[in-house]
Amino acid sequence: MNRGHGATAVEVLTQIWQHVLQRSSIGPDDNFSDLGGTDLLADRLFAEIAQVCGRELPSATICYAPTIAALAALFEQPTLPRFSPSLQLKTGSEKPAIFIAPGVGGRANFSQLARHIRTGHPIYGFQARGVDGLDEPFDRVENMAKFYLDALKQLQPHGPYILVGYSFGGLLALEMAQRLSGDRENVALLVLIDTYPHPRYFPLGERLRLGAKRMRNRFSLMKHLPLRGSFSHFFRALERRLHLARVRHRTPSPEASRLSFAQTLSRVEASNFVAMAHYRPRFYPGRIRFVRPERDNYLPSDPAALWKGMAAELEIEIVPGDHLGMVNTHFETLAAVLTRYVQDAVHTK
Repeated sequence: MNRGHGATAVEVLTQIWQHVLQRSSIGPDDNFSDLGGTDLLADRLFAEIAQVCGRELPSATICYAPTIAALAALFEQPTLPRFSPSLQLKTGSEKPAIFIAPGVGGRANFSQLARHIRTGHPIYGFQARGVDGLDEPFDRVENMAKFYLDALKQLQPHGPYILVGYSFGGLLALEMAQRLSGDRENVALLVLIDTYPHPRYFPLGERLRLGAKRMRNRFSLMKHLPLRGSFSHFFRALERRLHLARVRHRTPSPEASRLSFAQTLSRVEASNFVAMAHYRPRFYPGRIRFVRPERDNYLPSDPAALWKGMAAELEIEIVPGDHLGMVNTHFETLAAVLTRYVQDAVHTK
């Protein structure tokens, strides 16, 4: 690390953090996220670190070293350690641990949710391979599930297991539960949060209903927009429909580092869409607890129509918000539901 005038790593990093986060005072143990840090600001932070310190690090380093003190300690090491895909979101002494699988972005962005789950169980979020830009992301659910299971077994060799999956992550949690059950391990709780397979695996009737629902919502929104806005909305929707076809051929931005979130999350997302398109869920011989939001304009209205025949037992609960808001805005309600699920699972085993 290039330290001008004998400055310590903590001093140099403090100046960079203050500049990027626009804060006059930051302590060595202040958490980046708590200070208002975002993925975009993390990219700016590590771009400035590379410029000032002459060392390029993945933006994902902030997930494992979220304070100046922790980041400075990494700078003292000659090489960057390879990070585990399991990221601890909350400490706890009770067993078993809670494991949360991420959505298509591959990021374990569940810190607020984890803090509000009122149990003494440690909580871990899985982070996709490739988020750090050091490895290519997987493009098959089966490979992702094995990757996460290997990390899970290092933390907890045997069940009972508590698995939660949000959106695409629900498919990962389901595949993990299938494999654990096949190995005669006890899956005490499997929770899918607004999870659906690719529409190609929907029954025909559900596919048609979903298409009609999306079309109604799209035209309803367009009716309330001025003419120019209506056309813009239509073409944005069309671009989203074409996303799967073109996502693997996206040209990287020349301004962003290959280790930045701007680059790595785009590659992970592309691979996850490919994985979703190839994954057909199998019948699960246990119970699935399914949580859906009260508002869902572009996802099925009745998860039971898809999942009831795919599990020995299915329970559905509705929480406030939409697909994103249930985790990012109404996380306290979702956390209360998960708290109850965990307590029920632990007390009945």
